[in-house]
This record gives sequence, structure tokens and C-alpha cells, in this order.
Amino acid sequence: MPDRQMAIQRAWRRADGSSRPIMIGIAGDSASGKTTLTQGLVDALGPERITAICVDDYHRYDRSERKSLSITPLHPACNYVEIMEQHLQLLALGQPILKPVYDHSQGTFGRPVLVEPREFVIAEGLLPLHTRLARACFDVTVYLDPPEPIRRSWKLSRDTGKRHYTAEQVTEEMARREPESAAFIRPQRTHADIVVRFAPIAERNETAADPLSAYVMLRPTIPHPSLAAVLSDDTRQAMHLKLVRDEDGKPVDALHIHAYASRGMTSQVEQAIWRELQGGEPMPEVLGILGPGERSEPLALVQLLLLFHALQARGADRLEMAGPR
Repeated sequence: MPDRQMAIQRAWRRADGSSRPIMIGIAGDSASGKTTLTQGLVDALGPERITAICVDDYHRYDRSERKSLSITPLHPACNYVEIMEQHLQLLALGQPILKPVYDHSQGTFGRPVLVEPREFVIAEGLLPLHTRLARACFDVTVYLDPPEPIRRSWKLSRDTGKRHYTAEQVTEEMARREPESAAFIRPQRTHADIVVRFAPIAERNETAADPLSAYVMLRPTIPHPSLAAVLSDDTRQAMHLKLVRDEDGKPVDALHIHAYASRGMTSQVEQAIWRELQGGEPMPEVLGILGPGERSEPLALVQLLLLFHALQARGADRLEMAGPR
């Protein structure tokens, strides 16, 4: 189905008169922070309002089967991409799906589960932005782009701690995956409305062991909050906005959020962004959580920006629903 036809179908009013789900796609390589970013949004909105799925559940082969193959889970041929596309279309239209389940800790498949879309739907994983049709299902698209040394460190820690791999196995697997990461995962960056990179600030001699700052590229493919008016002289030393050139040479806004930003400073910016929504909802307080008692101000602000876009899209859809038939 062409993506334009998909957009037309999504514009149809649902039979019960309710708004369609607002769809958010979050792509990135393995261990790039997708689950952490997603969980913050789920915690902020509440599970009664948001449905989150991982499109890595559409793997075609389990871990033992993949040992004899010359491709990795990053390759589209190692995934049921067409089924993923069908399910994203159904969710975008407000319909339930019977989603496959892949157990990452064991490398095996479980029983499919019934997933019903709520007010918001997040689809995160390796390949949610790989095809034109899949991308057409989303209102907001995000690509997580951490520096490779940091991502590799995160993957080593996660896969040895939670997925029962040895350090040697993880290192070997990352080497195997590199060509397919370059061929299929990283190109999705081009299609994202927002590109997020958590990384240390080299000019301040920070390292990966320090709290990470955020570099957020805001492409003009969707309307962003008026950050230039939000950032004042009081906040510019901890966060600032500037115009840069994207990889394709096109100008794009880049927001830098430094890890040393104080809670009071980021709170000013958050409140100003939230006021732009004019929707009357209280600003969520559960943002930026990395673990028990551990909070990241850059992560909190990135999650708030995504909530802004989700709620903005919902408001626009309700206006359209209330318009003349």
C-alpha cells in the first residue's frame, strides 16, 4: 500500500468517533537507549494511556537458528518486516494485533499476545523506520545515535548482565553485526524527525563515565516548540540552541543540553515548553529516571520534548475530528 494511501486511511474517522492513536517510532542500534527512553514516556503518561511494543519481536529466527546463518538480527531478511508493517498499519488505524513475542533473555519465542492500541502507541526497536510504509504510520519519529564506544559499552554491560552472554560472545557478535548496522540501522537516521545523541562534552574533558549531555537535532519535518524564546540568558550556559548543517548539508536546529544543568534551570525550560501546549494537563514529574535515585536532566528534557510532540499531535487530530464532515 503506498504511504499516501496509508495517510488517507489514517485520516478516516473511526467508527466509534474516537481519535486515532498517536504513533511514535523510536529506532536505533542495539543498546542505544531505546527502552530507557520509551519507559520514561510510559511512566509519564501511564499504561492506561499508552501502548509500547518492541518491533524486535518480529525476528524470523531464534538464537539457536541464527548460529547457522550468515546474517544477524539487524538484517531485514532476519525479520518479518511485512508483518511488522501490517501490524503498524492496524495499530495506526486503532485496531488490535496479535503480536509475536521474542524473549531476549533466552533467545526464544513465546506465545503471541493481543495488543490493543491506546491513546498513544510507541514502537521501538532496530527497524521501525526501515521501510517507507512503516514510516508512514508514525506521527513522530526518533533515532538514537550515541557514539559507538558508548553504545558498545552499554551493550556489553546489558548482554552479559541480562541476556546470559559472555563478554567474548558479545564482542564477537558486535563485530559480526557492524556491516549490517552500517547498511540497515544507521540509514534510518535520515528519516527521523528528531535525532538524539547522549554523549560527554569533549571540550570539558568529560568521559563516558561522567553524566552524559544530550545533543538533539530537531528537523523541520514536524513543528517543534519555540525553544529560541524559551532559552534565556539564565539558561544558556547549561543549554543552548543553534543552527547547524545536517549530514545532507541542510540547515537544522540543534539543542545542546549539558549534563551539569541544574534541576532548577531545566525546570524553567520544561515549564515554558509545557505552557505552549495549552492543553491543561499537568506536566509529568516522572521523567529522566535512569535507576533508583538516579536522574538525568538531559534525558528528562528529551522525554519532555517527545511528550510535547505526542500531545500536540493528539490535539491536532482532535481538532480535525471536530471539523466539518
